[in-house]
Amino acid sequence: MNSKQKLMSRRRVLRGMLKGTAVSVALPVLNCFLNENGNALASGERMPVRFGTWFWGLGGNNSVFVPKNTGFDYDLPEEISMLSPVKQHINILSNSVAYRDTNPNLCHYTGWVINRTGTAPKGGGHVPGETLDVTIANQIGKTTRFKSLTATSTGDANTTYSYENGTTPNPPEWSPMSFYTRLFGAEFPDPNASNFSPSPQIMVRNSVLSGVMEETQKLMKVVGADDRARLDQYFTGLRSLEQQFAQRLTKPEAIAACQPMSIFAGDPELGKDELLLAERHRLMTDLMVMALACDQTRVFNMAYSEARSSTTRRGFEKPHHTTTHEEPVDQALGYQPSASWFARRAMESWLYFVDAFSKIPEGDGTLLDNVLIYGSTDSGYARTHALNEMVMFTAGRAGGVVKSGYHIDMGETPSTRLGYTMMRLMGVDIPTWGTQSNTTSNPVSEILS
Repeated sequence: MNSKQKLMSRRRVLRGMLKGTAVSVALPVLNCFLNENGNALASGERMPVRFGTWFWGLGGNNSVFVPKNTGFDYDLPEEISMLSPVKQHINILSNSVAYRDTNPNLCHYTGWVINRTGTAPKGGGHVPGETLDVTIANQIGKTTRFKSLTATSTGDANTTYSYENGTTPNPPEWSPMSFYTRLFGAEFPDPNASNFSPSPQIMVRNSVLSGVMEETQKLMKVVGADDRARLDQYFTGLRSLEQQFAQRLTKPEAIAACQPMSIFAGDPELGKDELLLAERHRLMTDLMVMALACDQTRVFNMAYSEARSSTTRRGFEKPHHTTTHEEPVDQALGYQPSASWFARRAMESWLYFVDAFSKIPEGDGTLLDNVLIYGSTDSGYARTHALNEMVMFTAGRAGGVVKSGYHIDMGETPSTRLGYTMMRLMGVDIPTWGTQSNTTSNPVSEILS
C-alpha cells in the first residue's frame, strides 16, 4: 500500500452541487480501504458487525433435542439432527432458567419476556422495558437506513418480540411483497447503480429536521424541567432519524454481495399450515439477508412462529400448541411424537435461516462471520409451561469474537446470561443486566474467543 493510498479513508466522498443542493457521492470499496488480508478495514477497525434474533415457539422435547455431550463437536439428537450442515456455525446453550420470582408464570409469555428484557412480567401484556435488540440497535444501528428491521413468517402483524419500551412494540413485516417494496422499492439506494439521485422527499424531510434541530437550545430555555426532559427525548429521536436520512443522501459504497432479489408474483397464501409458514419464512429470510448484505440495517429480528404456536399439519386435527398439552407421551419413544414433528419443522427453518447468511461472501469470509444471531423460545418443556431447562442458540462469530460449534450446559443459571453476553459483545457498556434472580454480570465465557 503506497502513501497516497494510506491517506484515503473508506468513507472518503466526492462532493459537489446538484441544482443548488450539496450532494456527496461515496467511492466504491477499493482494496486500499481494507487490510492486506481483506478481513478488516485498513484503519484496523473490524468489519461491520450485525446482531439479530430468531424466535420459535414451544421449545422442544429435551430428551431428543438437547445434545448428550457438551463442549466442541457435540452430538445432534434426532429432533435437531437436520442442523448438521450448520453445526460448526452455531452454539447450543441448554439447561438455563428464566426466574419468575414472585410473579405469575404467564403461559408462553413469561419466558420470552425474561429472555428479551431481563425482567419477569407482572401480568399478561406487561413488557417491563425495551428488549435487548433495541438496546443494541441504539448502540450500532444509528447510521444505516433502518435502525432495525423486524419480520415474521406467521402472516400476523401482531407477532413481534421486539419492544421499544413497555407499551411500544416494533410491528413486524408480515407480507413478503410489502417487505420487498420497503427494502428494494422506489427509495432503495442501490449501491451498485451507476447513477445516484437523492429522493426529493427525503431531502425535504432532512431539511425540516435540520431546521427543527436548530431551535432546540431556544426551546430549552423557556420550558420547565419536565418539558425539557420530554423535548430532549423527542429531539434525540429526531436526531436519530436525521442520521438515517443523511445516510440516504449519500451514494452507498459498491457492495459486490448486494444483489436485490427479482420481484416475485405475490405473497404466499395466508394460513397456519406448516408448508405455507416455511415458504413465507424462506422469502422473509432471503429478503432480510439481502438487507444485511446491502448494509440497510445492522440489527434485525425474525419470528418463525408465535409463542403459542398455532402451526398446523395437513391431515392432523390439532395445532402445535394444543398438541403439546393434549398428546400423550409415547412410552416407547419417551416423548410426544406429533409435538416433536412440529419442533423439527421449526428447526428446519432455523437451519435455512443460518445457512442463508453463510452463503453471502463478505471480505475473506461470509456474512455469517460478521453476524451474531440469538435464537430463543418461550419455554422449556411446553407441556408444563416450564421455565427451566430452556434451550437457546447463537449463530455466527460476530467478527471473530465468538466461537461456534459448542454445546454449553448453563448449569441452571439465569438465561439472561446470554443476553448480557451479547449486549457486551455489541458494545453496550453495562455492568449487569436483569432484575432480581435474573440479574447477572456473568458472561457465557465458553463461547468467547
